[in-house]
Amino acid sequence: MLFKIVALFLVVMAVLAMFGKLRFPGQKQINSRRCPSCGRFRIGKGPCACKKGDRGK
Repeated sequence: MLFKIVALFLVVMAVLAMFGKLRFPGQKQINSRRCPSCGRFRIGKGPCACKKGDRGK
């Protein structure tokens, strides 16, 4: 009985690991919208606030 519980637990963990490795559609596009220097998301087409020099003040 204990062996069945452990085996089921390991199978569930393996399935969760496979889902964790999946890349969701559009993930590359989301990561490309980040600023390369500070890592914040850029909104619009203009430069990031860290490039402008105002630092969100």
